[in-house]
Amino acid sequence: MTDDSPTRLLTHLRHVDLAVPDYDKQLDFYAGVWGLTKVAEDSGISFLAAEGSPEQYVVRLRKAEEKRLDLVSYGAASATDVDTLAGQLLAEGVRLISQPGKVDTPGGGYGFRFFDGDGRTVEVSALVEARQHRRIEEKEAIPVRLSHVVLNSPDLDATRAWYERHLGFRLSDTLSSPHMGEVMHFMRISNQHHSMALAKGPHTSLHHVSFEMRGLDEYMRGSGRVMRSGARKIWGPGRHMAGDNTFTYFLDPHGNTVEYTTELEELDEDTWHPHVYDFSRPEVTDQWGTANPMNELVAKESFNDVDRGVFVAPPV
Repeated sequence: MTDDSPTRLLTHLRHVDLAVPDYDKQLDFYAGVWGLTKVAEDSGISFLAAEGSPEQYVVRLRKAEEKRLDLVSYGAASATDVDTLAGQLLAEGVRLISQPGKVDTPGGGYGFRFFDGDGRTVEVSALVEARQHRRIEEKEAIPVRLSHVVLNSPDLDATRAWYERHLGFRLSDTLSSPHMGEVMHFMRISNQHHSMALAKGPHTSLHHVSFEMRGLDEYMRGSGRVMRSGARKIWGPGRHMAGDNTFTYFLDPHGNTVEYTTELEELDEDTWHPHVYDFSRPEVTDQWGTANPMNELVAKESFNDVDRGVFVAPPV
């Protein structure tokens, strides 16, 4: 890390929480076709785990009148790190939603919540009890774990700077084009190429949530199962250049984009230098050339609806 980079206190992505009007249809999709396991449910809230992950859950669904991204949750190594991060954010003028304390969700733990620069709710926690998980077997085409989350932001560079300054994210790669300029930043908190990416969009919203499969065969089998289910495929199957990972993107019943992926690149952080890839070149968006072409209509599918649940935070 460079001398001016903050100490990295986040360890990994834990879960993404969604609010949806048609709760039953959404639950049927994630716990059925998509291959997650419902581990707890209570009064219009369900917790869904990935069988290969020690996280208690990777998706939380909540029944609500309006669709929104409730929060994105990250892990920290210790309660001390949670306290340190909370103190740093408070000193830097970041608005905290809660002070560090007991986490009242499956697995418990110690954590707190705050608003990011775009007004999204972010949670950081430690000491969450590990879930009894298992090895995903050959040809078993269900998610192993949560891979990454991508967020739409109307001010791409400001949001990138916020995550670098306050949470210790580092830039891995950028997508750009001669006509649109920079459109996506891939951000990391470990040697995984990205745990989060930021996409240039017309409004603050969820771009997509990505799930890691066991391998190429399982990724293709899973993609085929979802296609046969009648779920709408947006883009794929193919292989990106940035991150070198496979992709097939679908819409869930409420129009959120979800992805199956595998083989996301692991970096040598000491020697890595970010690239700027021209995504107008077909081999950048899809090295294999098997996916439907990326165009404006495909891109707009992941702009998603305006997320009215976000808090409009003052500039920090």
